[in-house]
Amino acid sequence: MKKSQNKTKPLAQNRKASHDYTIEDTIEVGMVLQGTEIKSIRRGSANLKDSFARIYKDEMYVYNMHIAPYEEGNRYNHDPLRNRKLLLHRKEINKLRGHIEQPGNALIPLKLYIKNGVCKMLLGIASGKKKYDKREDLKKKQMKRDIDRALKEQYR
Repeated sequence: MKKSQNKTKPLAQNRKASHDYTIEDTIEVGMVLQGTEIKSIRRGSANLKDSFARIYKDEMYVYNMHIAPYEEGNRYNHDPLRNRKLLLHRKEINKLRGHIEQPGNALIPLKLYIKNGVCKMLLGIASGKKKYDKREDLKKKQMKRDIDRALKEQYR
């Protein structure tokens, strides 16, 4: 008998990422957090919108990720928009460096969740979409929705 997977719902999600980017690959990374940040994340007070990851001095950081200050925190509360270090092995950083050095590619945070008591982030290697690609995706989504609606009505 297999163990059940520890599946939890994401505490923060970047919904706009799949609309603005084509996600080519994903990687799970850990984060270095201060004391009150994890409490705020567990409350669901994190925002991944407009955030991105970048390599700086052979270390990976996430920028523009907003974690709201913890209300019950004291004077040692954290800065909401500080750059947070991501935990990866050197080989993984070098592999990602090769991907993001190609023009048009970026590292975009997709989800933030707790796994086995530790905060994890799902990073996506993404390439930007053009405006006509976005329109095409919306058309496909609408067509699929219409087909599903018609099939549902047919089998009622």
